[in-house]
Amino acid sequence: MKRVLWAGLLIMVMLLVGCQDNSSQTADDAISAGLLVTESGLGDDSFSDSAFQGLELARDELGITFDYREPFDGDFKAQMEDLVQEDHDVIMGLSYNAQAAMDELAEAYPDQQFVLVDAVSDQDNVTSITFKEDEGSYLVGLIAGMKTETDVVGFIGGEHIGVVEKFEEGFVEGVQAVNDDAEILVEYAGSFDDDQLGADLTQDMVEEDADYVFHAAGFTGVGTLKEAEKQGIYAFGVDSDQYFVAEDAVVSSMMKHVDNALYDIMEQLKNGETLDGSHIELGIEEEGVGLAPIRLIDLSDSEQSRIDEVVNQ
Repeated sequence: MKRVLWAGLLIMVMLLVGCQDNSSQTADDAISAGLLVTESGLGDDSFSDSAFQGLELARDELGITFDYREPFDGDFKAQMEDLVQEDHDVIMGLSYNAQAAMDELAEAYPDQQFVLVDAVSDQDNVTSITFKEDEGSYLVGLIAGMKTETDVVGFIGGEHIGVVEKFEEGFVEGVQAVNDDAEILVEYAGSFDDDQLGADLTQDMVEEDADYVFHAAGFTGVGTLKEAEKQGIYAFGVDSDQYFVAEDAVVSSMMKHVDNALYDIMEQLKNGETLDGSHIELGIEEEGVGLAPIRLIDLSDSEQSRIDEVVNQ
């Protein structure tokens, strides 16, 4: 009887050890990513947070692991190289500000795979992901142009760079497509991380009778949304669904699915696929951009049809 008991105990111990070994092996073999967010850091309710959420979902659903850095002092290269030293399968950088550091490190570490979001690199080991921001912003412009009561709407950009100008261009084209009488106010803050400046620019637009304002300005735009709520006008968020930043003001948001894009990268690596240094461009058709749910206002059937035509074309 004692032999049976000891045999049973031995089997249980072996099973437990085996489970521990398998668990350790799984952790060791997990695909890992190093993420360098924008200079604004996490908590922007926008670009950086969306990227982080994509990797969180990949961690929960795919079993990957990841680490991240926030380059608050503009030390992109040092922070990114710190991630490289952690031996991740892929290093991810957000925005054009990360490109110079990534290009330099990609050359220094040719066997390391990199992913650059919102800019295009010509390095063989850097996969670039950009979005057709003008397509998503066009939808926002349609709504603003159709629903404005003052015929004055506004756009607030962060820095005067190509990717932000694409937001502006799409928004302006959307407004003009449905409202010949609309005046479109445009201001650039020169910063992505100054919420007070965003609020001040929004107040200036309200004083010029703007009743809808759209931002593409990162954390600066958080100030825009909150000031719009304070002033009793409507606003549009960007990159992620920013309704919860200002629930009495945010009609919708131009969704830029950075989260989906990074999740897809991790899924490729999980499935044993390799990155090829290509340029991936995501628009409405690729479900890279679109609209968050429309709240606070009602669209007529004809107004909704106008939006649907663009989305489904």
